[in-house]
Amino acid sequence: QVQLVESGGGLVQPGGSLRLSCAASENIFTIYIMAWYRQAPGKQRELVALLTTGGTTNYVASVKGRFTVSRDNAKNTLYLQMNSLKPEDTAVYYCNARRRSVEYWGKGTLVTVSS
Repeated sequence: QVQLVESGGGLVQPGGSLRLSCAASENIFTIYIMAWYRQAPGKQRELVALLTTGGTTNYVASVKGRFTVSRDNAKNTLYLQMNSLKPEDTAVYYCNARRRSVEYWGKGTLVTVSS
């Protein structure tokens, strides 16, 4: 059973930056597709950024050019660098690992963008 633990959320002003981390309990990045999702109050969970085993990235249109997903294989850690944050980025951010029919989720970290 893979454990995923997110950290790095908090309160930030519009235009600010945060870096989220997702620590995995074992080395999975070479066999699992990793992703960040978010869920805003009253809305469905949405895919924000995806990182394939080969290193290809993909982003939802609303964060392109502002967010960057990356990983450190040696530390078993996935990151989401978030710049130029907007109030509409406010949400609980979840780390996800997926391989075929197997999927793992973290418990999430809250990001609040407000002045």
